[in-house]
Amino acid sequence: MRVLFVVPPLAGHVNPTLAVAAELTARGHQVAWTGPAASLAPLLPAGARLYSAGDRGAADGHDVLHRRWRDLRGVAALRFLWEEALIPLAHAMLPGVHAAVEAFTPDVLVADQQALAGPLVARRCGLPWVTSATTSAEFTRPFGGFPKVGEWVARRIADLLADCGTSADWDPRFSPHLVLVFSTPELVGAGAEKWGSHYAFVGPAVGPRPPAADFPWRRLDPGRARVLVSLGTLNREAGARFYPAVLRAAAALADRAQLILAAPGDFARDLPPNVLHQEYVPQLRLLPHLDAVLCHGGHNTVCEALAYGLPLVVAPVRDDQPIVARQVTEAGAGVRVRFGRARTDELQQALEAVLDDPVHRRAARRIQASFAAAGGATAAADRLEKLPLGPGTDPTGTDPRTASEKGS
Repeated sequence: MRVLFVVPPLAGHVNPTLAVAAELTARGHQVAWTGPAASLAPLLPAGARLYSAGDRGAADGHDVLHRRWRDLRGVAALRFLWEEALIPLAHAMLPGVHAAVEAFTPDVLVADQQALAGPLVARRCGLPWVTSATTSAEFTRPFGGFPKVGEWVARRIADLLADCGTSADWDPRFSPHLVLVFSTPELVGAGAEKWGSHYAFVGPAVGPRPPAADFPWRRLDPGRARVLVSLGTLNREAGARFYPAVLRAAAALADRAQLILAAPGDFARDLPPNVLHQEYVPQLRLLPHLDAVLCHGGHNTVCEALAYGLPLVVAPVRDDQPIVARQVTEAGAGVRVRFGRARTDELQQALEAVLDDPVHRRAARRIQASFAAAGGATAAADRLEKLPLGPGTDPTGTDPRTASEKGS
């Protein structure tokens, strides 16, 4: 089987495909990726087959978009995501994805939910396609309390389909063939069971990553609880107000906790002695040595922490992060705090709660067990191998629900 992964230039959306691709390769299948090559190349293993799609001015364009996006919140951030990022990226990637299909001749496309060019090309070429859902936000009625927002997103998708000359009776975010959800019902919560049998909740797919920077392992303090503080790769520059509050909370916990702060150097001044600062950390290697994680609610970071049974303090910034934070708190696996108006006492109390209250650790371990049972990359590869391919596959099959119903 030949599998083409269609991905946006975002580490959190690429990382799960690395694990699935490694499992497929070990089984003798061939894999390749397509997307903005300048941004994707550093995220992929050495020697990975990569076809460029959407690279026109990508290096400068993505930097400019990120600077404009990072200070937005709420609906403004969502509008920007669709109008300035996802829809333009879909148009920019279409020619390259077409070329990748012609060059690689895949049997199936695996398209990230934010790489909308993948499903569009798959339908044009009569190929089956699979959704890679690298966040579970879409499966929890994200716009349930804001129906007009859901309708607005549905209109943006319908406009894209019309611009690309296809009918509006399908949603490129949800494959009718197979949807790989890198989470489990234990974290997603109520409503996960409503999705059909072709929605596979496989749990996080954790696999090989490009080599990480060195880490001062000897500086980890075995006599204190260890907590990672991370705002992920995209939000780390947005923490000008947040990091100082974290450092003050760390100082208040100096006798019992060590914080490992992954943040830009400009935000790591006047560090308390119990704070270990690094620009970047080898997160997967570090997690087994920790007791808790304080993060922005990014789906990858949350799921990786829970895969090690670690309770969380979540300070969501934007996009799907409030939804993921709600999943964590409703599951009992952590505490939510404010990001924009973070208070030292609030952060201190939240950290004490996840370190001291066994309820949070028990909930985190329950989700950890669900992740292990779900199978991760192995289960995803199993489902891909069972996918009907070739003649008889219906490349235009649709889910009977509309885009607005799925996003409500």
